[in-house]
Amino acid sequence: MCHVLIIEDEPLVAMAIQDILALQGATSFEIVDTEEAAVSAVAANEPSVITSDVKLLQGTGPHAVAKIHQRLGPIPVIFITGTPEECEPCNPPGSIVPKPFTEQAVVAAFHKVAPLA
Repeated sequence: MCHVLIIEDEPLVAMAIQDILALQGATSFEIVDTEEAAVSAVAANEPSVITSDVKLLQGTGPHAVAKIHQRLGPIPVIFITGTPEECEPCNPPGSIVPKPFTEQAVVAAFHKVAPLA
């Protein structure tokens, strides 16, 4: 089982990421569009992997990820963003996939971090 938290404020982008990762073996998803929603989401269902944009409707993906890591410990993260230079704090474990992204780039990053057998 691989639950993915997708932190993305563009619904079509979030759905595209979900579709790509579902084909790669991810089994469940939660999509959120703000820093606060991301932090709240992990209380109900701890993710195996996080994908995150940098800029959100409210707050930032990197700050949400930092708060989640502080609460739950390190969870693999893939930052998928049009502003990789603004990814602060952008700490491991994880990688950065620039937008516009290709399916192959997302798949490669996911296989690098996904806890799949």
